[in-house]
Amino acid sequence: MQPRNMSMSGVVDLAAVKAAQEAKAKAEQTRAEAARQGGGGAVSPADLVIDVDEAGFERDVLQRSAEVPVVIDFWAEWCEPCKQLSPVLERLAVEYGGRFLLAKIDVDANQMLMQQFGVQGIPAVFAVVAGQALPLFQGAASEAQIRQTLDQLVQVAEQRFGLTGLTVDPDAEPGGTEPAEAPVGPYDALLNAAALALDAGDLGGAVQAYRNVLADDPAHPEAKLGLAQAELLQRVQNLDPQKVRQEAAEKPADAPAQIAAADLDLVGGHVEDAFGRLIDTVRRTVGDDRDSVRLRLLELFEVVGAEDPRVAAARRALARALF
Repeated sequence: MQPRNMSMSGVVDLAAVKAAQEAKAKAEQTRAEAARQGGGGAVSPADLVIDVDEAGFERDVLQRSAEVPVVIDFWAEWCEPCKQLSPVLERLAVEYGGRFLLAKIDVDANQMLMQQFGVQGIPAVFAVVAGQALPLFQGAASEAQIRQTLDQLVQVAEQRFGLTGLTVDPDAEPGGTEPAEAPVGPYDALLNAAALALDAGDLGGAVQAYRNVLADDPAHPEAKLGLAQAELLQRVQNLDPQKVRQEAAEKPADAPAQIAAADLDLVGGHVEDAFGRLIDTVRRTVGDDRDSVRLRLLELFEVVGAEDPRVAAARRALARALF
C-alpha cells in the first residue's frame, strides 16, 4: 500500500477561531485542574508511548488530547510494514520530548476503534487534538515525511489550541502520568449541609454546598456525585414533562429539546433511554449543538457513576458516534 500523506489543512479547518478559543480554554482548564490535583508534573520517557484499548480510549486518548496531541498508531502483529513504522514512531515520540503522545492500538483486539476511525488498511496513523480526530498518513512512509507531518501537528496544536505538550524527566519513574490523589479535607459539615438542603427541597443550597467542597478538593467523589445529582434535579424541577416530550418527539435534531427530555428520562430511572437519546442526537447535530449534547451526556455519566456498566457501554457508543 502506498503512503497517503495528509496535509494539516484539516486541523486548520477544524480550528476556526471560535472553536480554537474554546478548545484552548478547555485545555488550559484541564491543565489547571491537573495541577490542583497534584498532576501535570514531569513524566518518564516510557510514558510517552502507551498501549490503548477500547475501554481506556476516552481516558487515554480523548481526555489526554486536551493536554497534548495524541498520535494513534493502528498496528497488528502480523503486519510487516507496521514492524518497520512502529519503532520509528516510538523513537520519535521520545525524541520530540513530550510534544506528542503515541497511542498504539492493536486492531485485532480493538476492531471497534478501527471501524470508528474508518481504517481501511494498516499501518494507519491518526492524531487527536483537543478531541478532534485527524488522519495523518496511511501505509509506509519515510522518516522525513513522518517528521514533517509531526512538525506540522505540534505547531498547529500549540498555536491553535495552546497545547505545549508534556514535561519529560529522564529520571522520573514510569507511570507518572496518572494524577496524584488529591488530599481529602474535613468536609463533613458542608456535605451534611448539602444533604439537609436536599431534604428540604433547597436544590440551590445543595448545589452551592457541593461546589464549596469541590472548590477546595476538585476530585472529591461524594461532592462530584452529589453536585451532578442536585444540578439534574434543579434542571427538571420546573419542566412540563408532557410539553418536553412532545417537543422532543417533534424535533429529533433539536439539541435543547433532546437534552431536556434526556434529563427527564434519567430522573425517571430510564438510564439507557437517556443515554441513547443523547447519543442519537450527537449523530444528528454538528458544531456547538453537538458539543452541548456531548457535554450533557458526560454530566449524566457522573450522575449514574463511572462503574455502572450502562455508562461503559454508552461511552463506547459515544466514541462511535463522534468518530
